[in-house]
Amino acid sequence: MVTENVSISVVLTSEEAWEFAQFLKRVGHSFYRGLARDDEEAYLMFYAGEKVRAALADQGYAPR
Repeated sequence: MVTENVSISVVLTSEEAWEFAQFLKRVGHSFYRGLARDDEEAYLMFYAGEKVRAALADQGYAPR
């Protein structure tokens, strides 16, 4: 499988951004593992979520 970078842009309300940031703060590998075919897919899902969480934090949505 060839991997390439993908850039996305999403428009959220401030409430949506905050709540999604809260969600991403709370989920861990076990959550993704329950939905994934295998560990590799779960880790890819987790890492993607962490990138979105970091992007939200860069915009000021970083729950403690």
